[in-house]
Amino acid sequence: MSEQPARRLALEIIRAVNTDDAYANLLLPARLKRAGFSTADAAFATELTYGTLRRSGYYDRVIELASGRPVEKIDAPLRDILRLGTHQLLSMRVAPHAAVNEAVQQAKTSGKRSGSGFVNGVLRTISRVDREEWQHRVLGDAPDDDRRLAVLHSHPTWVVEALREVLEADGQESELTYLLEADNAPPKVGLVALPGLADAGADLAPLARTEFSPIGAVLPGGDPSLIDTVRAGAVRVQDEGSQLAALALSRSRPVREGERWLDMCAGPGGKAALLAAEGALGGATLLANEVVSARAQLVRNALENVPGSPRVVEGDGRRFGDEPEVFDRILIDAPCTGLGALRRRPEARWRKTPEDVASLVPLQGELLDAGIRALKPGGVLAYVTCSPHLAETRGVVRDALARHDGLSEIDTSGVLDEVTGGTLTRSAVGMAVQLWPHRHGTDGMFIALLTKAL
Repeated sequence: MSEQPARRLALEIIRAVNTDDAYANLLLPARLKRAGFSTADAAFATELTYGTLRRSGYYDRVIELASGRPVEKIDAPLRDILRLGTHQLLSMRVAPHAAVNEAVQQAKTSGKRSGSGFVNGVLRTISRVDREEWQHRVLGDAPDDDRRLAVLHSHPTWVVEALREVLEADGQESELTYLLEADNAPPKVGLVALPGLADAGADLAPLARTEFSPIGAVLPGGDPSLIDTVRAGAVRVQDEGSQLAALALSRSRPVREGERWLDMCAGPGGKAALLAAEGALGGATLLANEVVSARAQLVRNALENVPGSPRVVEGDGRRFGDEPEVFDRILIDAPCTGLGALRRRPEARWRKTPEDVASLVPLQGELLDAGIRALKPGGVLAYVTCSPHLAETRGVVRDALARHDGLSEIDTSGVLDEVTGGTLTRSAVGMAVQLWPHRHGTDGMFIALLTKAL
């Protein structure tokens, strides 16, 4: 008996993520394209991969209860096979015998033939108990509400605590469960029609338009590369939250001929492409910077054929602080924990720690300081993170305002109300905007517009 190809591919991706620190959202599409799967098999492989990675924390606890041993004591290849099988048994409409038999076959072909009986026994134990009873057993020893939510929704406890803190700050603590559920739901594929290259009205007409972005659409399913305008580069794959982050800067005020714009942390280039296209319509030029060479190449690829002759340079973005008052508009899409994109990057929740926040916040502050120095008086700077964590967002902006005389916030919520036609509700946090997966269907983008006094 040979392994079913979609299951084999899913296991290969999961193994690469867990052993080689690969990124599923980058590796899986390339492997699916190479495999030439049908639409149905590609969808099956995608759900197997992302669903297993998202829910692995919960599945580990189920496996521990079913096997009678800590998951750390299970050989890594068998652990991944068990997680994949458990996902099929508890979260998918897969016949139990098919899930178990395929997992046993995977154990045999993975070089762990001696573990096939163990895999068979654990998964058969799991299959004999319904999902509601497993939830009851898993939650039975959770000592407090945050740890209960953490195991049930498969998030590290520290992430649950951080998200609770953000929602509490806005008086919306009751939304925490909805947010955690949204993190485990597959995101829709967002598309953006680049101004000057595509006509949003005509090129996006066959698709469902986004609720907020005036130049966005949602792909209900299938491969976006099969769309002619996507292949031509006029329409790009981009989350609606990222579109709004770029549009907040580009449409914060009318563009003047000759403006110089900077995307300080541009990789992988989606926002840079939208900014360059927007700026070119008004005669502005974009300089895109990226510190990592491989990501800088992605930016070059993204900017190819985009109007306005945008340039790409490589280096630490903090160096722009040595060139005072050069740029009219600056985007700082700062390196962050990515807690706002957990639905899109399923393995990220297991890789980040509170120590990452502690190390990132000083860097975020230094990048913002450099951007403020490089900004012309009267210019506009957008500080953006794909994380709602208070320390990475409002804390960084608050501290920068305290450090820099003449720096002030722009009403970002008001700007985005103009961009969206007033449809973006319940998003303001002070003068800034916080987008949420459960409220807006976007990544959890934080967007704050700042300006420097003339």
